[in-house]
Amino acid sequence: MSLDMIRSAEVAAAHAAGRPIVALESTIITHGMPHPQNVEMARGVEQIIREEGATPATIAVLDGTLHIGLEDAQLIALAQRHDAAKLSRADMAICLAQGGTGATTVAATMIAAHLAGIDVFATGGIGGVHRGAEQSFDISADLQELAQTPVTVVAAGAKAILDIPKTLETLETLGVPVIAYGQDSLPAFWSSASDIAAPQRLDTPDQIAASHHIRAALGVPGGQLIANPVPHEDHIPQDDIEPIITQALSEAEAQNITAKAVTPFLLKRIFELTEGRSLATNIALVRNNARLAAQIACALGKSSS
Repeated sequence: MSLDMIRSAEVAAAHAAGRPIVALESTIITHGMPHPQNVEMARGVEQIIREEGATPATIAVLDGTLHIGLEDAQLIALAQRHDAAKLSRADMAICLAQGGTGATTVAATMIAAHLAGIDVFATGGIGGVHRGAEQSFDISADLQELAQTPVTVVAAGAKAILDIPKTLETLETLGVPVIAYGQDSLPAFWSSASDIAAPQRLDTPDQIAASHHIRAALGVPGGQLIANPVPHEDHIPQDDIEPIITQALSEAEAQNITAKAVTPFLLKRIFELTEGRSLATNIALVRNNARLAAQIACALGKSSS
């Protein structure tokens, strides 16, 4: 049985011409931000990528077909749906087989991007080891995907609602390079810096592109995580955000919210507790990651030509 995959007109033209393309996930649209901010964010991020000389490819499953890039009408329709499935590695094939509609997480977006020949992916933050995972065993499939799929992922680190030290330790065990961009400390999603030293540091898109190519030449499986700090003027200091995260986590536990429902609940509750500040920072960091990802995609194109 063949896989139904459609490239948008813009992505198809870029693919045919060998121009740089940047993959974008869709769960940030359906599960990460409210409407209409999600549409404004998605359009803005795509435009930033174009301005940097690359082509955006927002990835989703629509009516049983894998879409690599969305037309504007498709983007608007997806942003207003409340029944889109949240697709990771374990779910995507089933959604496709049943003719369903779903938004791709980091793991699913990496799979689709690699299938479509896209080497760079911009997101907000990756999933990871949840706090309390020693009891719940709640660990995102994103980490295993980074260990298997050769895509360079640009994020503002792991989501701050997670156990960042355990996430970092797991990535080290899996052999995934975690590279801070332009600084020695690991960014912590809403916060531009943390008290955790970054395992690696690179300072230019050309250096990141070279690392991507050399990993491939070595035959090393998996991708690399570029931890790109949110601009300082947009960040929320850790001392401000951590008590809010702790409160939201306590409320999730009290309400017995588990599995895939945890992250959307926490992001919504933190948005409420910060009176919208967390959403503004989230949008800023996604835009910042898109810009860097486009620069890396262009650098990859130059170094391979």
